[in-house]
Amino acid sequence: MTLTRTSTLVMAIMGLLVGPAAAIAADWPCWRGPQRNGQSPDTGLLKAWPAGGPKLLWKVETLGSGYSTVSVAGGTIYASGDASGNLCVFAFDMDGKEKWKVSPDKAWTRDHPGSRSTPTIDGDRLYVLSGNGVLACLRTVDGAKVWSKSLADLGGKPGGWGYAESVLILGELAIAKPGGENCIVAFNKNNGETVWKSVGFTAGPEYGSCVPFTHDGLDMIATGTRGGIVAVAAGTGEVLWSNPWCKDNVANCPDPQYADGRVFWANGYNKGGICLTLSVSGDTVAAEQAWTTRNMVCHHGGYVIVDGHIYGNHSSGWSCLDLKTGQVKWNERAVGKGSCTWADGMLYLFVEDGGKAALAACSPEGLKVTGEVTVQGRGPSWAHPVVIGGRLYLRYDTNLYCFDVKAL
Repeated sequence: MTLTRTSTLVMAIMGLLVGPAAAIAADWPCWRGPQRNGQSPDTGLLKAWPAGGPKLLWKVETLGSGYSTVSVAGGTIYASGDASGNLCVFAFDMDGKEKWKVSPDKAWTRDHPGSRSTPTIDGDRLYVLSGNGVLACLRTVDGAKVWSKSLADLGGKPGGWGYAESVLILGELAIAKPGGENCIVAFNKNNGETVWKSVGFTAGPEYGSCVPFTHDGLDMIATGTRGGIVAVAAGTGEVLWSNPWCKDNVANCPDPQYADGRVFWANGYNKGGICLTLSVSGDTVAAEQAWTTRNMVCHHGGYVIVDGHIYGNHSSGWSCLDLKTGQVKWNERAVGKGSCTWADGMLYLFVEDGGKAALAACSPEGLKVTGEVTVQGRGPSWAHPVVIGGRLYLRYDTNLYCFDVKAL
């Protein structure tokens, strides 16, 4: 295997992750934000909310059922939801008024019906994956289909809860996981033609998404699968390293995260997390186990890595771990199990049941809730909060809420 250190691909990755309109600061173009790490570039936000929560700007009640978050790009908000037997993709203006609505596939109607994939925005194109495995490329101006592919045609099949990842756009590639012998596949983002298929690693796709990063000049894509965590070369799909942590778990949902030469991945169902230290020697990449933990049993809510510390969902609450050692800094229940996003030095928490969201100050010394608000919906909420442009977006069931969280 030949590994190439190319600044061109690194620049493509960074250009893609901050969105095609990098000059527009208020863009959240894909799942987990501009860097796909759950961290917002926003500053100047409230450090505490008034009683009753921040100001509600608007609410949409007809989003359709689902668990995905929103994307925000170029002054438009994009979302997905299942309604009337179809997967629907919506575009709204910044006042919450619907611009268009299209249906690229039928709805996922089996266990836990509802949309899964967060739309990925790349210039004048939008990419979304249905629970049934249809990957669609749409025009952002009107939702018209450019191309679509069925992941089932590539020999893979989803787990019992359907395909759930959000498509990764990397340079000219649209990347998703059919699963099977060619677990990860890269398509030409313009026409849907297959560019490469991963080889040497066979596993079901599970429910997380692909995360790109560069280590020691090498461009990699890491993701969780039914067979554990795996990383492939971004340009070719060749397997660079893998680890069987959480192999054959009930469900592996969160994405891996990279920071400071380390990759962290955690899952729920009493599994916990693993931290791998990366090293490169010639054409060989090693991923050595640094530590494991049972202090971040993370079902779906994810985690962020900030200044050498991991903050994330642990069981029915939250934990902070030292990235280098795995040392537990604290465990707190706060508002209970849920998902999180980091913005302007604060954590935004959104609970799984009941619609409560919270703002929390946190550091390795502790966590303190400084505001709460409750939104309406039914069933479990697995949509992560989105904080961009001084706004907080919360999706619960068929409802989408937009709050003003800018400081005065």
